Amino acid sequence: MSDTKATFDAATEAAKKLPERPDNETMLKLYSFFKQATEGDVSGPKPGFFDFVGTAKYEAWEKLQGKSSEEAMQGYIDLVRRLGGEF
Repeated sequence: MSDTKATFDAATEAAKKLPERPDNETMLKLYSFFKQATEGDVSGPKPGFFDFVGTAKYEAWEKLQGKSSEEAMQGYIDLVRRLGGEF
């Protein structure tokens, strides 16, 4: 396991214990970095128009298209650190 992967795993645990819940936009960033790191580029059909949350998640993930798993992990790690996550 790479150092980045080990740090990413620690950051995912730290994100669950943040001092306060991030705003929705930050939560979408965390979600999209996590999905890109663990699954790669967005796949599947875009959720329907009235699925606002699903559409927002899909679009946030779609913005990271082409970013490597390693880059996405690092983005997630950096964001959790900025939010005060300790790991």
